[in-house]
Amino acid sequence: MSDLSGELIDGRYQLISQIAQGGMASIYSAIDTRLDRKVAVKIMHPHLAQDEAFVNRFIREAKAAAALTHPNAVSVQDQGWNTNGVPAVFIVMEMVEGHTLREYLEESGKFSVAQALQYLTAILGALAAAHKLEIIHRDIKPENILISNDGRIKIADFGLAHGALIGSTLTAESSVVLGSVSYLSPEQVQRGISDSRSDVYSTGILAYELLVGEKPFSGDSPIQIAYMHVNNRVPKISQSRSDIPKELDELIYSATSANPDERPRDAGVFLSAIQDIARSIDPKRNQLSLELDIPLQKIAEKPSRSKKKSKPEPVKEITQEKPIREMTAGTKRKISKRVRRNRIIAAMLAVALGIGGWYVLVGPGSRIVVPSVVGASVEEANAALTPLGLRSEVVEKRFDEDIAAGKILESDPSGGDKIDAGGIVKLIVSKGQERYVIPVLTGLTPEAAIKSLTTQPLKSAGIVEEFNSTIPKGLVISTNPSNGQKVKRDTPVTILVSKGVEEIALTTYVGESADQAQNELTDAGFNVESSFAYSETIAAGAVISQAPSGIVSAPKGSTITLVVSKGSKFVFIPNVYSIETNKAIATLKDLGLKVKVRSIGKKAIKYVTNVSPKVGAKVLRGTVVTITVG
Repeated sequence: MSDLSGELIDGRYQLISQIAQGGMASIYSAIDTRLDRKVAVKIMHPHLAQDEAFVNRFIREAKAAAALTHPNAVSVQDQGWNTNGVPAVFIVMEMVEGHTLREYLEESGKFSVAQALQYLTAILGALAAAHKLEIIHRDIKPENILISNDGRIKIADFGLAHGALIGSTLTAESSVVLGSVSYLSPEQVQRGISDSRSDVYSTGILAYELLVGEKPFSGDSPIQIAYMHVNNRVPKISQSRSDIPKELDELIYSATSANPDERPRDAGVFLSAIQDIARSIDPKRNQLSLELDIPLQKIAEKPSRSKKKSKPEPVKEITQEKPIREMTAGTKRKISKRVRRNRIIAAMLAVALGIGGWYVLVGPGSRIVVPSVVGASVEEANAALTPLGLRSEVVEKRFDEDIAAGKILESDPSGGDKIDAGGIVKLIVSKGQERYVIPVLTGLTPEAAIKSLTTQPLKSAGIVEEFNSTIPKGLVISTNPSNGQKVKRDTPVTILVSKGVEEIALTTYVGESADQAQNELTDAGFNVESSFAYSETIAAGAVISQAPSGIVSAPKGSTITLVVSKGSKFVFIPNVYSIETNKAIATLKDLGLKVKVRSIGKKAIKYVTNVSPKVGAKVLRGTVVTITVG
């Protein structure tokens, strides 16, 4: 933004010099020519003045601070648009001549407990007043704490404030980005939400820095610092210095808790606890009800009217220096030099008034300064132009990536230029972002798909073929970007065309391990189904047969059926003589045999004494084997 020093804003504020500049606005020292006092004027950067969201946020900053009246908060005195000269959105604030708390920290390193309590009392006093109005500052940091040359502490920059009185200032997407990461509460980082407890957290971090001389967390990037605030606990101040009172140490530790419910619920509660600690440290300390930073210098008392009587001004006696001459018909009156001088001045004034009237009424002075209407709607522009006797005409509608549809992009004449009374201001209005919808091309031939794309200002990025099990070979599967997406003009669109179902080489696994066959066929992209059967030639666990068989390849995703051997259907009766009953039964069942038990005698633990059929006999699986135990 160019330096506007020397400009007269709104016909009232004479800009003297630029004293600060940020990403959103520049601040100038200025003179209020109407009240003849120093003020600070905050002017939004011109490129942001075209963005309705930024303008609204800038105006809300003025409303937020103006709603708050407290000796420790920078007061807002005026806000408006400069319509004469350089177009500008501005806020007028009281001038605080002095330094920031950051500068004091850099010079002192850290503060004593008494000094820190003095600063915190003033800061929390202003925040408590804001919280009573349901206004949240959201950006407490040393750079926003001003100390005037007479020792007054002031909280500045309610630019991120929000609350019931002023509405929300930030969107969920931007809320986290705009704050200062070293002082952001975990809920602001994670969810982009904040309440009075978020200000308490930021003030707790500030208190830590005042007493320790450094921030609790540091890192190579803002993301690292934000991660630490979310995942790490702010340490106690007593770990860094031993003279911290225990009550103050615990209070600041709770204020910097990652859990908002563990903090003081607002700045008023935090302030009350700070004042209690200050009184316990110094019972004689005078706690000012206005929560000022330091006792102000006494103002000399004005003398009482009863004690001091005004002396009357001496009255000069009016006398005639010369006697009055008698006038006769033949005598000509002599005109004094003073009368002649007054007549000359009157004549000159009459001429000047005549020239001025011509200039204003019919001459160049009758031309009207066009107000800036960029970023406004046509209705809002007409509301500003009509009282000036001007009309508007929309001459063009144009796409724009930044200005919302229906908002004004340009005017001719532009804001600050002059136009004849009754003239027409030509407007160029935004159509919003230029976007086109990707059509549905699935199932079309590539030629038809390309023809459909060319009906819109989109480009074909070529054809990519890939296998597909549902779309027939040679037809469009999809596009990239996909159908339904809104894209910019001339966006390249890639068309994906089906190569049909992929054929995969098929291996025969007859006689091989069924587990190996299952794993390799599945990895190749086949579905595998297995069944089991007895075989006198194929070992148990090996593949007896495979279907389909005798082919070289099969479609990917098709089903391969395996018949797995359960081994021979015949078994030999094992020798289970003299084996304990339960073990004998388990051995026979493992071979697929059924077991019948005949028990003799009264022993608690019995053993096999006879087996039928006899040991070594070849029988079918499922045969009943009778064992005698005793």
